[in-house]
Amino acid sequence: MLTIDQLSLQLPLYASWWKRDWATCLDEFSLTVFPGEVHAVVGASGAGKSLLAYAIMGLLPTPARLNGQLYYQGKPLNASRQRQLRGRELALIPQSLSALDPLVRTQRQVTWAAQRAGQPSAHAWHASQQALDHYQLDARAQQAYAHELSGGMARRVLTAMAHVSQAKLVIADEPSVGLDPHQRQRVLDALRELANQGKSVILITHDLRHALPIADRVTIMRDGKLVETAPACAFQDSGASLTNAYSQALWLALPDNAFATTAISRREQEAHVA
Repeated sequence: MLTIDQLSLQLPLYASWWKRDWATCLDEFSLTVFPGEVHAVVGASGAGKSLLAYAIMGLLPTPARLNGQLYYQGKPLNASRQRQLRGRELALIPQSLSALDPLVRTQRQVTWAAQRAGQPSAHAWHASQQALDHYQLDARAQQAYAHELSGGMARRVLTAMAHVSQAKLVIADEPSVGLDPHQRQRVLDALRELANQGKSVILITHDLRHALPIADRVTIMRDGKLVETAPACAFQDSGASLTNAYSQALWLALPDNAFATTAISRREQEAHVA
């Protein structure tokens, strides 16, 4: 579905008024995402996860320097093709809930998403209602404004917008941030369901623990680089099947693994020595 080949990204960094440097945000990053899978991209803040999503969608700022290749369904995903497919076959569920229009009711916004994907007006309205019902948003929520929705409801509205677009590739950027456990699970289950329908889902998150139950594969990022890609089942017990010390340390540091920070320190030292 999607192939990322040696993708590098630099953004301008102004050390002073008259001097411009370039910060490397993605460094020869390669990844393949298959149909029907949830592929979790996990890393700390500043690892480059969201910039990776913007690069795939063609939403980087103008001064950005982007090298490498993107392929979607076997064909180059260049700027013109990104514009053509964005909102149709490529959908982004953004991290910020400010992506919802504060002056437009929920169902109208989902209807607009369906229309942007090429559905006729009458069918788009019906499709939006079906999608909102599917994600368990009742009649009151469907007629609410963005500020009247809970965080979980707003995330499900954004997921419904991706759903009606009939996108084949869905990128969810930190979809569970700030949600209580119940709402978080409903949002993650919705993403898993999209993958079960044959779509490719990229789940961008800093929280490995919440990604694992729905992910098929996990890519660990650090400082703009790919550390390791492994099946989700590799993250169990002591993480012995993981090949990278940082991935193992990240797994062992989770609360379920008793915050094994001593293991992090030891493995980091071993990695630096190597």
